[in-house]
Amino acid sequence: MWMWLLVPLGYLVGSISAAILVCRGLGLPDPRQQGSKNPGATNVLRYGGKKAAGLTLFGDMVKGILPVVAAKLSGADELIVGTVGVAAFLGHLYPVFFDFRGGKGVSTGAGVFFGFHWLLGAVVVGSWLVAVRITRISSLSAIIAASLAPVYGWWLLDSLPLFLATLLISVVCFSRHRLNIQRLWRGEEGRIGGS
Repeated sequence: MWMWLLVPLGYLVGSISAAILVCRGLGLPDPRQQGSKNPGATNVLRYGGKKAAGLTLFGDMVKGILPVVAAKLSGADELIVGTVGVAAFLGHLYPVFFDFRGGKGVSTGAGVFFGFHWLLGAVVVGSWLVAVRITRISSLSAIIAASLAPVYGWWLLDSLPLFLATLLISVVCFSRHRLNIQRLWRGEEGRIGGS
């Protein structure tokens, strides 16, 4: 039963906002007050540059990977591992340390997927990279990658709890982009490196 304590620990790790900490460390404005007001790598890129965005991306992915890997190394069963991954993801969305105002979960979700299975993380990130290369629209690429994650998970994960966790993360990530979807529909969504 003690292993269930890994779930709130996963949430707490997920609640560490890489975007806010990186911006504070580099003397940049709070990402929740700039651009899209989303504390994520894409928003940080817009006004903080590639270095700040890269550090944010790395930090957000690591906080998804670490709790899942820690749960696995602790010998937790797949239900706990999957729940820890979801908790870390939700921590990013609703961080207790930052007034529950978090990001959309793309990078942290990808980190959780890497923790579940390295190839799942790789193909989800690969799908995002291909989509962003073609469209130059980060949100659309995230929506595509999130939509494909359960399909990849169905084939790669030999575990119902991990598949269901992947599905839940994907659905929530998709729903967090509802305003982006509306802007995409109207043709108003901005492109990376342009208007």
